[in-house]
Amino acid sequence: MKRAIAICAAIGLISVYSLFADYGVVNRGTWPDDWPKELETLREKSRTLEGPRQPFLNYAISFKARDEFEAAWPHLLKVKTKGAPIVLRRGPSFWFENETNAGVYVHTPPKGQVPVAHGKDAKGNWETTNYIEVIVDGEIVDLNRILLPPDTPIIDERFKDGIRRR
Repeated sequence: MKRAIAICAAIGLISVYSLFADYGVVNRGTWPDDWPKELETLREKSRTLEGPRQPFLNYAISFKARDEFEAAWPHLLKVKTKGAPIVLRRGPSFWFENETNAGVYVHTPPKGQVPVAHGKDAKGNWETTNYIEVIVDGEIVDLNRILLPPDTPIIDERFKDGIRRR
């Protein structure tokens, strides 16, 4: 009898847990067709994550070579909403399933919602914009080798002693 109760309890817990999954994952970049064509070669190497709360669409693009990242960087900036931030983080990142310590994670608004036209209109609610997280490793993604746009808030979360803003 105790065994039957334990099995029923385990089944109940497992079935409830599956209802609270944080993200849906597609092992391909499913970003819109109107994004720069230069990013097309990265589609098959990327992941799309939908979640966690509303159906926000997030695109994890990992890089294994510096030249590949540097070639994509100007086109990734075209996807970002003007005035929306770039967030800098250190790797490893769970977005990339530990396959690399370098890449870009593009956050976009919920499915079907158009991003606000300018980051100022978001009033700090970046979930209404397309904004970028950059996972910096210093080799593939080297901040000394790329330009960060001057009109963009930079949120630097690479340091343990707190957030540094530019």
